[in-house]
Amino acid sequence: MGVGGGWAAARALTPPPRGRHGRGPPVGPPVVRVGGRGGVWGGAGRYDLVVGLNPGYHRHLRSAARTLVEQTPAGGLIADLGCGSGLSTRALLQAGATQVMGVDASAGMLRAAQAKSWPGGVRFLHSPAQDLAQVLRDRGEGPLDGAFAAYLLRNVPGAQRLDFLRALHAALRPGATVVLQDYSLAPGRRPLATWRLVCRTVIKPLATAVDGNAELYDYLEESVVTNWSPARIAAAMTEAGFTDVLVRTVPGWQRGILHDIRARAGGARA
Repeated sequence: MGVGGGWAAARALTPPPRGRHGRGPPVGPPVVRVGGRGGVWGGAGRYDLVVGLNPGYHRHLRSAARTLVEQTPAGGLIADLGCGSGLSTRALLQAGATQVMGVDASAGMLRAAQAKSWPGGVRFLHSPAQDLAQVLRDRGEGPLDGAFAAYLLRNVPGAQRLDFLRALHAALRPGATVVLQDYSLAPGRRPLATWRLVCRTVIKPLATAVDGNAELYDYLEESVVTNWSPARIAAAMTEAGFTDVLVRTVPGWQRGILHDIRARAGGARA
């Protein structure tokens, strides 16, 4: 798998272990609660400010969202999995999406998202992502025309990621596109060394000063280091039933660190 700016097929590594997960909402007005558990971020109120400290965060998020929207039928329903405070939901709207269902298992993050102003095509759902297919069936909705998951997969326990991807596949119509964006280190010394350096000299000092939660940013650093490689994520997506799995990294200092992974739901459910 290359680490240039374009899309490339990722060579499969060893098959991932088996397992499950959740996080993420419909906006309109009320948040519909369907169970779930709190996310990693406890202080939703400062989340937007903290992530904004990362140069390029919003630009890369919009780029990934645009990739998905361009591959989704006009007016199609897109699920924003692990939507948190709604930054990724906003990116989808800016990319041209008109029907977005934000999904998160953290009630606190959903409250932060719901407090913002949204157009009528946005709604939020309180549900673990792995339960989404069943929840949609119970509500007489779906299958989804597209799905977006920014910075979510890394927070799913490793033993549960394949089941999470299978559950995502089950919620999509055949041929629908999914785009994942997350920190996932490419092979080699440079991505790891760069990530460690930026975390310890920029991200953690600034974020701790703003948020005051040093432990959270220790978790962030290590969760990226221990996350699956882009190739392993691609292999898991193939095993979960996705096809046409492509990977690209972003330019700049996050080259080989931040990746977008695009795939299509296969015709047969995994």
